[in-house]
Amino acid sequence: MSVWQKEIGFALLLFLVALISGSLTGHILLFMFLLTLGLWIRQLLQISRFERWISMGGRGEYPRVSGIWEDIYHHVYRIKKNERKRKKKLGKMVDQFRKSTEALPDAAVVLGPSDEIEWTNKAARDVLGLHQSDKGQRIPNLIRFPEFIRYLKSGNYHEAVILPAPVDHRITLAVRVVKYGAGLRLLLAQDVTQLKKMERMRKDFVANVSHELRTPLTVLKGYLETMRDMDDGNSPLLTHSVLQMQGQTERMQHLVDDLLLLTRLETQQKKVQCVDVPALLQQICKESDALETAAGRIELLLETDTRITGEEQELRSAFTNLLGNALKYSPDDSTVTIRWHRSESAVILDVKDQGEGIVAAEIPRITERFYRVEVKRSKKVSGTGLGLAIVKHVLMRHDAKLNIVSEPGKGSCFSCCFPVTRACR
Repeated sequence: MSVWQKEIGFALLLFLVALISGSLTGHILLFMFLLTLGLWIRQLLQISRFERWISMGGRGEYPRVSGIWEDIYHHVYRIKKNERKRKKKLGKMVDQFRKSTEALPDAAVVLGPSDEIEWTNKAARDVLGLHQSDKGQRIPNLIRFPEFIRYLKSGNYHEAVILPAPVDHRITLAVRVVKYGAGLRLLLAQDVTQLKKMERMRKDFVANVSHELRTPLTVLKGYLETMRDMDDGNSPLLTHSVLQMQGQTERMQHLVDDLLLLTRLETQQKKVQCVDVPALLQQICKESDALETAAGRIELLLETDTRITGEEQELRSAFTNLLGNALKYSPDDSTVTIRWHRSESAVILDVKDQGEGIVAAEIPRITERFYRVEVKRSKKVSGTGLGLAIVKHVLMRHDAKLNIVSEPGKGSCFSCCFPVTRACR
C-alpha cells in the first residue's frame, strides 16, 4: 500500500471516528469541525517546519516525521544531495578549465553582453595589462586602441585585428573574438611579433633583391639589343642564342616588375581619388586591342557610368592582368567580354572568356604567388605566376572581393566586386 493510500485511509478513519462520536453525543457538526481544524493545524505546523528546514538550505538530516511528509522530506533531501554532488563535480570541472586556460600561452578574456570582463587568464594579465580587480570593467575602457574598439563594435569577427600590446608596444598581438553562449564572447590575443618580423624581412628581401636585379637586367638587355643590331644573320646559332637570351631577359624583367609592384601594394599607403573606371576600361581595351593576338577579340559592355574611389594605377594593373589572362588562356578566335555594371550592394567588373576553364579544386589556389595550373596545352603560355596575386592585393586594398566561376572546357568569369559605398558618382 502506498503512502498516499495510507494517508487517505488514516484521514477517513478519523472522520469515521468523529462521525460515530458525534452521533452518540448528538454533536456531529462540532466533532467534524474539530477534526477538520485539527488536521488543518497539523498540516500548517508541518509546512512551517518544512519551510524552516528548506530556508536553512536543507542541510543535515530532515526532521522525524511520518506519513506523506516523510516522503516529501526524503525526496527533497535526495534532490539536494544530488545537486550538491553535481555542484562539486562542476566545481572540479571549472577548476580544471581555469587551470588549463591559465597555462595557455595566448591571452584569453571572457566578455559579457556589454563588453564587461568576466574572467581573464594569466597571459591576458601579462600582455594586455589587465588585473583580477578589473572584473566587471568594460574592456574598451582599459584597451583604448581605436582599431580594437572599432573591431569590437563591428560584430564582424571573421578576421583578427593586429594591435601593439598595451604593456609593451614592441609586442604585436593578433586579437580575435569568438562568440559562444548567450551573449558571451571569448577574446583571444596571440603574440605574432616573430611572424610579423619574418613577414617584414620577407618583404624587405623581395624588395631589395628586385631592386638589385633591375640594374644588371637593364645592362644585359642593352647589350643583347646591341648584339642583335650587329648580327648580320650569317650565324644562325648566334641569332637564335641572342633571341633566346632576349626572351629570358624580358621574362625576368616582367618578374622583377611584378615583384616590385606586389611589394608596393603591401607597404605603400593608400592614395584615394575618384577613378573614372569606364574611361579606364576603354583605354585598357584600346591598348590591348592594338596587340596582334587580341585584335577584334575584346567586347566591352559599360552598363553604368559609376566611378569608384581608389588608386587608378593599381586598378589599371589589376584590370590589365585579368584581361591579359583571359586573352592568353582562351582560343585566338574567341571573344573576351568585359562588363562594368552595378547592383544594389556592389559595383562589379566581370571579365569573361571562352577558354579552357579551371578545375574547382584549383580555384582557391590560383591567387597564390607563382602558382600556375598545370594542364596540357597545344601552345606554351608565358607568365610570371604573379598576375592574380597582384589582382587579389589590389582588390583587398579597395575593400573588394574576387569571385571566380569556372568550368573546364566552358571558360571562366572573374568578377571584381567593389562595395557600393566606394561609388563616387
